[in-house]
Amino acid sequence: MASPTTSKAITVANAPCSFGAFELTVGINPNVPDAVALLDQVAGTGYAGIDLGPAGYLGRGDELHERLSSRGLALAGGYLELPYTDHGALVEAIDRDLDELLTAFDSVSDIEPRPKPTLADPGSDVRRANPGRSNKDRSFGWSDAEWRLFADGFARVFEYCVNRGYEPTFHNETGSYVEAPWEIEKVLELTDVGLCLDTGHLVVAGGDPVAAVHDWGARINHLHVKDARRSVLDGIVADHGDALHNSGYSGWLVVEQDIFPEASDPPGWAADQQRINRDFLRARGI
Repeated sequence: MASPTTSKAITVANAPCSFGAFELTVGINPNVPDAVALLDQVAGTGYAGIDLGPAGYLGRGDELHERLSSRGLALAGGYLELPYTDHGALVEAIDRDLDELLTAFDSVSDIEPRPKPTLADPGSDVRRANPGRSNKDRSFGWSDAEWRLFADGFARVFEYCVNRGYEPTFHNETGSYVEAPWEIEKVLELTDVGLCLDTGHLVVAGGDPVAAVHDWGARINHLHVKDARRSVLDGIVADHGDALHNSGYSGWLVVEQDIFPEASDPPGWAADQQRINRDFLRARGI
C-alpha cells in the first residue's frame, strides 16, 4: 500500500458525498459515479483515504479491501445515526446497523490508519425544520430526562464499538439534537467519546470552528471540513497561528463537498474540485 499523504499526524481523506454519492442519490440519481470510478478519482486527486458512504456502495468484504488497498487508500470512517433515547429501537439498530458498519471496517482492519465509527443523533422533523434554532432557544433541545436517556444509550454504543476494536467519534449534525455548541458541550460532559468536528454543520448552528478547535481540541478525534465558507476553511486550517497543529490534533481530516451531480456537469468536474481542495490544504501544511 502506498504511504498516506500526511502532514505531521494529520491524514487527509475525501468522502463519496463530494462526488454526489450518498443515501439520497445512490441507486436513484443516474449521474452518480460507480464506486470504482469514484475511488479512482479520489486516489488520483491526492487523498489518502475515503469515507465509507452508503452501506455497500464501495463494496463489501474482500471486494472493499481490494478496491481500497490497490489504490493506496485507507478507510477514514463511516457515518451512522442511532436512536440513543429510544433504548428498544437502539438495541435493534446496534445489532443490525452498527454491526453492519463495523463488519465493513473489519474487512479493511489491516489498512492503517483505522476507520472511526462516526456516530450522530437522527434528530426529528421539528429539528430539521428549524436548523440552528436551538443555539438561541434551548426549548428546542432535549430535556434533562432525555439527556439521561441519551447518555445511557450512548454508553451501550460506545462499549460495543470499543469491544469490537474501534474508537468511536460523535458528529455534530444539522437537524439533530446535537448541533448547537451547548449541545456538543453536553455530549462531551456526559460521555467519554471524542468529537468529530464538522465545520459546516457547526457554522449552520451558530458556532465558530476556530474557537471550537481551541475550546474542544483535547476531545476532537476526527474532523470533517465542509464547504461552508472559504473564510471558515482558511480559519480552521490556518487561524493565523496554525490552530490544528497547535491543538495537538492527530487523525483523519475528511473533506466533504456535498453535490447533486447533473448530466450537464463537465466531465471530471467533481474530481477537479477535489483536486483544488487537496491542493488548498497542502499549501497550508496539511
